[in-house]
Amino acid sequence: MPGFELFGDRERKQVNDVLDSGVLMRYGFDGMRNGHWKAKELEQALEKRMQVNHAQLVSSGTAALTVALTCAKVGEGDEVILPTFTFVASFEAVLSVGAVPILVDVDDTLTLDPIAVEKAVTDKTKVVMPVHMCGSMADLAPLKRICEKHELILLEDACQAIGGSYEDKPLGSYGDLGCFSFDYVKTITCGEGGAVITNNNEYYKRADQYSDHGHDHIGKDRGAEDHPILGYNYRISELHAAVGLAQIERLDDFIAIQKKNYTIIRSALENIPGVSFRRVPEHGIENYSFLSFFLPTEDLTKKAIKTFAENGVDACFYWFDNNWHYYRKWDHLKDLKGLNRFSKEIKNGLPNYETTDFSKSDHWVGRNISCLIKLGWTNEEVKTRANKMANVLQNIVDISNY
Repeated sequence: MPGFELFGDRERKQVNDVLDSGVLMRYGFDGMRNGHWKAKELEQALEKRMQVNHAQLVSSGTAALTVALTCAKVGEGDEVILPTFTFVASFEAVLSVGAVPILVDVDDTLTLDPIAVEKAVTDKTKVVMPVHMCGSMADLAPLKRICEKHELILLEDACQAIGGSYEDKPLGSYGDLGCFSFDYVKTITCGEGGAVITNNNEYYKRADQYSDHGHDHIGKDRGAEDHPILGYNYRISELHAAVGLAQIERLDDFIAIQKKNYTIIRSALENIPGVSFRRVPEHGIENYSFLSFFLPTEDLTKKAIKTFAENGVDACFYWFDNNWHYYRKWDHLKDLKGLNRFSKEIKNGLPNYETTDFSKSDHWVGRNISCLIKLGWTNEEVKTRANKMANVLQNIVDISNY
């Protein structure tokens, strides 16, 4: 991670196909395309890879979440349960459709705690949205049971976890809907892009129409197409899709490289007293884009992050103090700071997150470090990094007398 580290001839070939035709739009211009339909081809590749009936490309992971919620008819006053540890896009998408984001604790998977989810269900709950942060998944089986019990939609935010699996199903395909991001720093990238996947025919039909101004895409005359619904422009361009088409062909290679580098670093750390690792649920396989581990205390974790930086170890993240990924710094959500006025349903329904007890999340995220696994490292660079990280952590443990 990320896929841009290994751009090469395949990406250039796909992009040049589009540039040579001059058609950057995914719809229409049939006679000028030289037979190239990159967005359609990428959707077909995703359907095959994700073992689903339908894939709809859109312009970003945020757009994918917004389209997925909309096509499931999530709207004003509905509640969507999501984790305290995610990216801001998750709750932004919920707010954009008029729904209320209900944050609940994460557990040692660093994703949704099923116990917290069950407690948060109300008569207004419509969706449970596990977010597979840093390449690994939530306990999906118990979450699915909760959804079945309460007749809720299970929407997987798999934007950071493409290539992982759960119970032999690709992440994103286990629930009713799944979303991916193909932005610049994802395991496979389009530069910008995203996708919604589903086996539900009606969800797909709505996503296809809604993401393109409500076009029904029937016939070959775009100007004569009907508009059964109001929609927006969440289209991906052919140029972006071309990059993704080359990248998805390389996904298995990328995952293999990530796993190799991940394993070298984990092996160097696993015998250090006080170091433990994020729990990957039984029957789950992560995509190895991050190595996430815990130290015994918050203070030791902060010291480790500082010492890593002093020793030239980059790309290690302490999410507890991160503005984008953890609820503690989401003042714009807590205070509902937006450019438009929010509905009374959102204003009245949003919990007071300044006073909500998320001590369980703090217990895990406050002691977590996530190390990005790069594709471009040489074997020597990985081993050098692993040794540096191990030495730093061993010294910290020794000094603390843990």
